[in-house]
Amino acid sequence: MRFSGFRVFKEAVTGHKGWKPLWRNPEPKPAYDIVIVGGGGHGLATAYYLAKVFGQARVALLERGWLGSGNVGRNTTIIRSNYLLPGNQPFYEFSMTLWEGLEQDFNLNAMVSQRGILNLIHTDAQRDAYRRRGNAMILSGADAVLLNRDQVWAMAPFLNFDNARFPIKGGLLQPRAGTARHDGVAWGFARGADLAGVDIIQNCEVTGFRIEEGRVKGVETSRGYIGAGKVGVAVAGSSSRVMSKAGMRLPIESHGLQAFVTEGLKPTIPGVITFGAGHFYVSQSDKGGLVFGGDIETYKSYAQRGGLPVLEDVVEGGMALMPMIGRARLLRAWGGVADMSMDGSPIIDRTPVDGLYFNGGWSYGGFKATPASGYCFAHLLATDTPHETAKAMRLDRFERGYVIDEKGVGASPNLH
Repeated sequence: MRFSGFRVFKEAVTGHKGWKPLWRNPEPKPAYDIVIVGGGGHGLATAYYLAKVFGQARVALLERGWLGSGNVGRNTTIIRSNYLLPGNQPFYEFSMTLWEGLEQDFNLNAMVSQRGILNLIHTDAQRDAYRRRGNAMILSGADAVLLNRDQVWAMAPFLNFDNARFPIKGGLLQPRAGTARHDGVAWGFARGADLAGVDIIQNCEVTGFRIEEGRVKGVETSRGYIGAGKVGVAVAGSSSRVMSKAGMRLPIESHGLQAFVTEGLKPTIPGVITFGAGHFYVSQSDKGGLVFGGDIETYKSYAQRGGLPVLEDVVEGGMALMPMIGRARLLRAWGGVADMSMDGSPIIDRTPVDGLYFNGGWSYGGFKATPASGYCFAHLLATDTPHETAKAMRLDRFERGYVIDEKGVGASPNLH
């Protein structure tokens, strides 16, 4: 079933009796050519591109819960490509170009809204750093505009420009960045993958890998054994737990990451705004709520919740940046489990086990990378060669000394 304005009108006048489920719920087959473990955004995108772009016919996606129950439904919905380093910037720009045509591609409204992202400047040194970042973005094909104080004021006059400690001196704007509806993204990829023939199997937890003579033969699940020619794992914060079942220890730590949303308000925030003197970022959803977040929990955890110290720190950052936020009532908070790699950058690579592939370590960059992550992982699974934009995202880069240290803080996942 294709969605269109005409279809919406027809259903409205006929009592909405023609709508059908977005995807099937099939029983698992005994074996597949490729099995994807993880029904989040990255796993769904991988299955979608495997079937639609690379023509893989016998593909299954296994999710231990329900689609969208993990990080793809627990984030602040920001999409952007304002990265600096060569190992990251071309990849995220590739993702940005996929975002721009995504809704037409999988024929579902994911509410992609390119309202821009503004990174604020508070010091002269920060202006120099953002000028360098902006130039790197432009050289890789992205868009970037360096704004002065007056230009920022024209965009967001409600900010605290004269804060004695953190005066606003300008900002780096990426006009093509913005937000997308996270649930819509998951539903769109799931529907598209299903239409292309992928078996999406929910409530199917992978409990182990069957490995013989160094090669994966399939996966043990809560619904029985499923054979596979290749297995791709994309399970975000559960990466270490799942890959340990294959005898692997990953350079990844799992930390909780909170997000918050206020009551619905009239249009207030023009796009996405980030505080340059603390870790605080804010945007406004289509429902009117201010959506914001900050740092990860410093302790390691698999819990989908957060603690009060981070809540306090985030609220302090919001008040320093825009004091008016103190009058908004907090509606709810939620938490995801971020898979923090040692350099804060992702991994898309084959593993030492023949036929077993891994996608993870996304740290803060998971949601915005969803389309490119799926495309590049599908490319790797289908061709056994890395995609051009993901060649630096190797699993062994920490051993070889080719880290992609975007924030420059070394092997400290809690600081990325």
